[in-house]
Amino acid sequence: MLGNILYDLLFDYTLRTVALGTAALGLTSGILGSFAVLRKQSLLGDAIAHAALPGVALAFLLTGSRDPLLLVLGAALAGWLGALFVMGVTRQTRIKQDAALGVVLSVFFGFGMVLLTIIQRMPTASKAGLDRFLFGQAATLLARDVLTTAGLGSIAVTIVILLWKEFKLLSFDPAYTQSMGYPVQRLDVLLTTLTVIAIVVGLQTVGVVLMSAMLVAPAAAARQWTNRLEPMVLLSGTFGALVGVLGAITSAQVAQLPTGPTIVLYMSGVVLVSLMIAPERGVVAQLRRRRRQRVQFAAEVLTIHLLNHESGTNAEFETAIVHLQQHLQWDKEFAQRVTRWIVTNGLAERTDGHLRLTAYGRETARRAMTH
Repeated sequence: MLGNILYDLLFDYTLRTVALGTAALGLTSGILGSFAVLRKQSLLGDAIAHAALPGVALAFLLTGSRDPLLLVLGAALAGWLGALFVMGVTRQTRIKQDAALGVVLSVFFGFGMVLLTIIQRMPTASKAGLDRFLFGQAATLLARDVLTTAGLGSIAVTIVILLWKEFKLLSFDPAYTQSMGYPVQRLDVLLTTLTVIAIVVGLQTVGVVLMSAMLVAPAAAARQWTNRLEPMVLLSGTFGALVGVLGAITSAQVAQLPTGPTIVLYMSGVVLVSLMIAPERGVVAQLRRRRRQRVQFAAEVLTIHLLNHESGTNAEFETAIVHLQQHLQWDKEFAQRVTRWIVTNGLAERTDGHLRLTAYGRETARRAMTH
């Protein structure tokens, strides 16, 4: 089975073309999406994707051509204008970014739908297939489409590499970046422009509706695995490229299964797994950390109890494990876990059903009492 898939991937023209195109899209959107997520501009991708639709329609109306490069340039111009509108409104008025994003998304998308309706009524055969920018149609990708995606993506990634330090500072601390003398507004516009490029190259593959997921989801998944920008960007690009190839292969193996939604479903799975099992931020890791913290706190309580009663007249009774379980109102399983913890960590010794603090345990208990 795996051998057949690899053979098709290497020698089947359609599958190879779609896989290369989706991989290039996933890599580019994953890298640029990392900066969008860190700058809390995830919804900006959704607005740009919807704002690009009238650009596609206008490019067709003005040129009468379905050349992918012309349509992508039209989408890029419209998306860029929409992004600049959002930035200008939030900076020059008291309108919040979410309201500005809502206006751009609805107005531009509505205008695009009107233009598509007009195009559909035109007596020309070249209009056919233009609506694939709405929902995406990766299976129709041609070699020239892949070259367009790869070329524009390479330009965007190269600019990110050349301006890595500046974009890194801008993403984490714009005020500090400005104090260092960097042109913050120009860098902001440039990074937004690169985000526009990452979005418009994917419209033909996954469409306006799903493109925002390709921008945000890989970065959101990568963020769960690391606290550093460099690994996050690499992971995000890898996740994007990987799910792109997996989506292309799966849709080729299963009849009537669209590639774009399949890619997004795979990406959703990657996000879910990352949210669950990431070593530091994952749900499982957080539950383990809380459980460990609870045991450590209970161990401090237990050492203080033993220290307060080790020299009393009822010392033997007070240090009996059964009494400790009842006195501290712990269930049997939790009491055994805490007891094992303090013995294992050298805070106490177990002797004939009693606990005795070690010198280290007494020091720990006294230090906990003073805090």
